Amino acid sequence: MIKSAYLHIPFCEHICHYCDFNKVFLKGQPVDEYLKALDQEIRMTVNQFPTGNLETIFVGGGTPTSLNEQQLYRFCDSINRNLPKSETMEFTFEANPGDLTKEKLQILKDAGVNRLSLGVQTFNEELLKKIGRVHKAKDVYQTIENAKTIGFENISIDLIFSLPTQTITDFKESLTEAFLLDITHYSAYSLIIEPKTVFYNLLKKGKLPTPGEDVEAAMYELLMEEMEKNGFNQYEISNFSKPGFESRHNLTYWNNESYYGFGAGAHSYLNGVRRSNTGPLKRYMDQINSGELPVIDEHQTTKVEQMEEEMFLGLRKTSGVSVPHFIEKFAVDPQQLFEQEIAELTNKQWLEVRKGHIFLTKKGRLLGNEVFQAFLR
Repeated sequence: MIKSAYLHIPFCEHICHYCDFNKVFLKGQPVDEYLKALDQEIRMTVNQFPTGNLETIFVGGGTPTSLNEQQLYRFCDSINRNLPKSETMEFTFEANPGDLTKEKLQILKDAGVNRLSLGVQTFNEELLKKIGRVHKAKDVYQTIENAKTIGFENISIDLIFSLPTQTITDFKESLTEAFLLDITHYSAYSLIIEPKTVFYNLLKKGKLPTPGEDVEAAMYELLMEEMEKNGFNQYEISNFSKPGFESRHNLTYWNNESYYGFGAGAHSYLNGVRRSNTGPLKRYMDQINSGELPVIDEHQTTKVEQMEEEMFLGLRKTSGVSVPHFIEKFAVDPQQLFEQEIAELTNKQWLEVRKGHIFLTKKGRLLGNEVFQAFLR
């Protein structure tokens, strides 16, 4: 059963220095044509892979709220017409502070959107400039105030740490500011420098002063301590929430469940097949206009791959991998299948097995990628 859908809006008014997602500058782009093609892709896909009512929808980018009001209304209408939704659906829109007007907030609210995810990254004005963000700290406060006034109760913000020249004090100050917002969810990630980004080019030239691994680890430990102190439960390596406000959409990924992926460059996981859509807008629209789904690559996962994915995705959650659920899903006990790996990681105190769950220790969370690699054979 397909429970979730991701929709990709690839347009941005500004390109951040660290971003490697599929995106283009908004100005001069065929936005209306893209939305029309996206509507067609949704209809074609749901016809080919039908499902019951969806439990989560997540609209990301790019910057989905870079659409003007008319485009945003049409896009939301397309979603509501074409995707069957449960009454308790979690419907999330990503947005940037400062570009989410009261009018756009009202359009989203009227369309059934009930969760916002804002790309804040830091409250330090100098760091915001260095990473290519154009909003100010005051825009964050204003956007969240407006959202609450219109009736949004489930609001998340993203933070990034280990930014160029960022200190532990800088990061602690951003956390202090973040807790003043009185919201329900935080996502916090260490900076990863990806190819084809401004930061990658600067790094190659030796012009990107990063804090280093030790400072990054100290920032992550500070993050976990401060979140716990302020009443936020760490339910995944990078995600913290008030009880009941965990991101149900992202849990779909970490639970290794099926989901639709619509839009240029989007990914989907349907009936054991992982698919990638073509990224360039013209090619994406051309394929759809010729009556084809815009898939550029697809891979039928083997049972072995599915079991490996169940482990390294599930271990991202602090609750870890449920042994009974794994056995029910694959008819294999993961403690026997991965006996050697689990033993070695337990000896290093990176992994713990207790009450039918295999999960990362706090030490293991600092070394998550090394742990995950162990389950890829």
